[in-house]
Amino acid sequence: MNRNPASKAARLCSVFVTLLILVLVSWRSFALESIVNPDQYSVPADLSSVHFYLITVDVGDMVWDNFGHTALRIYDENTGSDLVYNWGVFDASEGVVQFSFNFFKGIMNYSLGIHTPAQEFNMYRSQQRTLWQDKINLSNPQKEILYRRLQWNQQPENIVYPYQYFSDNCTTKVRDYLNEALAGKLAASNAGITDKTFRQQVQEHYESVALVDFSLDILMNSNLDRNVSEWEEMFLPLSLRQNLLELDSDVAINGERQKLLSDSQIIMEFSPPNVEADPNKLASITLLAPVLLMFLMMKKIPMSYFATHSRIGLKMAGLNFRILGLLGLITATFSGVYGVLMLASWFVSDHLDLHHNINLLLFWPTDIFGLLVALRWLFFCKPWPLTNNSTPFLNYYMIAHLLGMAVYAALAFFELSSQSILPIATSVVPGFALFTILVWIVGFEPAKPKTVFF
Repeated sequence: MNRNPASKAARLCSVFVTLLILVLVSWRSFALESIVNPDQYSVPADLSSVHFYLITVDVGDMVWDNFGHTALRIYDENTGSDLVYNWGVFDASEGVVQFSFNFFKGIMNYSLGIHTPAQEFNMYRSQQRTLWQDKINLSNPQKEILYRRLQWNQQPENIVYPYQYFSDNCTTKVRDYLNEALAGKLAASNAGITDKTFRQQVQEHYESVALVDFSLDILMNSNLDRNVSEWEEMFLPLSLRQNLLELDSDVAINGERQKLLSDSQIIMEFSPPNVEADPNKLASITLLAPVLLMFLMMKKIPMSYFATHSRIGLKMAGLNFRILGLLGLITATFSGVYGVLMLASWFVSDHLDLHHNINLLLFWPTDIFGLLVALRWLFFCKPWPLTNNSTPFLNYYMIAHLLGMAVYAALAFFELSSQSILPIATSVVPGFALFTILVWIVGFEPAKPKTVFF
């Protein structure tokens, strides 16, 4: 949810990976590793002078910022030490290609970074992201547990961890460590189930980036369509903060029991990102409107001067074939790339959220080859010429694609799939199906019958 503040390359790499790969890391269950010998990690003699603060950063307007960030701040009055513990650091020094490949395979090694508050806060100020700070009211025994855990985490063998988007990230580290210090109180108070799925949480947090929102909805499989538990929901920084605000502390001042979080401050405040247009409606209009227009532009074209039969073509071929070419480039790119990612991940990636994706019925990896056909339409304003050998292949391919769309629509409308696909079915299938029929009719020039010589 955050990145190395000192690494510009890491930021660029994060953009590249997110926009091109557009995947979510699968979640797994992680048990907090016990500290074998806690006494080996020293703690300050006066824990009453050690103060812990929850740092919560709001969502940003960039792809990698859309879930926010969480960190811990520890201030020791006796020594003047003031540090922020940040579990959002990763290394992209091996290069964009290697980093992207590792990301796609599911290898994401993040680490604990320790910086001054000025270093941390200046980064979020430059990103114009709201930042809250809350004092965590812990008893001295609880502080000791958390302090030793942080020292354990700083050891070379523990500083790096396998990042998992929903279960082991910068926010769940803080959640798990606080739950340990509170002897399981946080988990016990969040044992229910929410009314939202992981898919809904992801979509809500990417409303400011329509393309990513739309793409992730396609790439995510049924694993993300189960309801999130209250405990799991605290992978979100703002959800963790809200839950902690509602908890009571074991600390009492003048006989009055305190809340777990107090002395709340807004260190900096900015406007939240703007919500973009509904990506499903945008996709539907972008594809359906020009396709319907081109159906009105159809005309009959004789196969030859002497022939009695004709084929269907387009009026104003120079303009309409260019429109057809642009639509073909968009459709072939999106369908082909989505299909390649879903199919490839099934075999080579640990991203379980992309495996067994029913959207493969709709988006085919082989559609990527349609780019060649679309380029001919765009630049030559002519249909793709067929031969007697290629005509049967095209017919079978188009029939299979339309059958796949029909099956997909039936699964969606009759709710026969555990994967949430109805929004995609209603927004994409009508335009995609009509576009497939359109290019089948006008996008290819039939082979001349063997009896025709001119």
